[in-house]
Amino acid sequence: MFYRTAESVSPKHPDKLCDQISDAILDAYLTKDPDARVAAETCGGHGVVFVTGEITSTVNDVDINKIVHRIAGDGIEVHTKIVQQSPEIAQGVDTGGAGDQGIMIGYATDETPEFLPLEVVLARHLNEFIYDKHPFDGKTQVTLAPDGSVASIVASFQNVSKAELETLVRQFIEANGLKGTTKASPEAHRLSQTTLDASDGDTSAATITLHLNPAGDWNQGGFDADTGLTGRKLIVDNYGPRVPIGGGCFSGKDPSKVDRSAAYMARKIAVDYLKARHAHEVLVRLAYAIGYDQPLEQTVIVDGVPEQIEGYDLTPRGIITALDLKRPIYEQTARYGHFGHNFPWD
Repeated sequence: MFYRTAESVSPKHPDKLCDQISDAILDAYLTKDPDARVAAETCGGHGVVFVTGEITSTVNDVDINKIVHRIAGDGIEVHTKIVQQSPEIAQGVDTGGAGDQGIMIGYATDETPEFLPLEVVLARHLNEFIYDKHPFDGKTQVTLAPDGSVASIVASFQNVSKAELETLVRQFIEANGLKGTTKASPEAHRLSQTTLDASDGDTSAATITLHLNPAGDWNQGGFDADTGLTGRKLIVDNYGPRVPIGGGCFSGKDPSKVDRSAAYMARKIAVDYLKARHAHEVLVRLAYAIGYDQPLEQTVIVDGVPEQIEGYDLTPRGIITALDLKRPIYEQTARYGHFGHNFPWD
């Protein structure tokens, strides 16, 4: 086992603002038209948000400007360019085929109650912990040592001083059962702590290196400081950097797009196999061709042993029905990752 690192970004990060806008637009259409075809892309920054994409729906009164202002602020200038879905794409989807080609990955591990890698869960929970008290742009990152203990933590948050971040990070460590004594050094803040799994009675201490606002305290964030784009935080949205992803983003896409719906189904299958086999790790691979309803690959790898997936309807329509995906549930998925939040696919 080598060092493992994962990061998380707050809902006020520019890329996450764009993801939320795209998914809020999707939700607005699905609220009135569950069969809406939506592919909404958002780019924003420095006072301007541009929304483009393809939307085919019976609804024509969705106020995109209002959605953008609710999520990104009243002072944002909004530009839109929306057209209908290409009829050449629609003809394949109308017959029940996949909306695009692609490879979708599902993953589950018994490392955490969320069935996600430990480094992903810790980075996310730390981000949520800080954001709950300071709802601004921010990032967290956690590195695990080969023995599974925490080696280092990075936290950078807008409008939060280094001293306040240190207090919050130490509170988080203690709340998660990581107790120890403080060690000071000129280079970085350090905290001595026990291993994460205290149930084995091991009280050996390790040292966590804390990097808190390492470039200095900062007050300009979000769209004021940087640009954002829908789908640019794919690894954060999925399972962290040590698990492969298929490549397609999720936000702004209705469930006829298998790069979203089949990825959710792949996650459900991974969790199902993990529980049924009492496995440590399960990886699922699905692959589709545009306009064709059956997967070209349906592989599950249980603790390193591959086999064919059985017992699931893996057509786009079957997935949508099984997971009830035509509901306006998507804005919440765009905040802290699409897995591990008790969604229907978790």
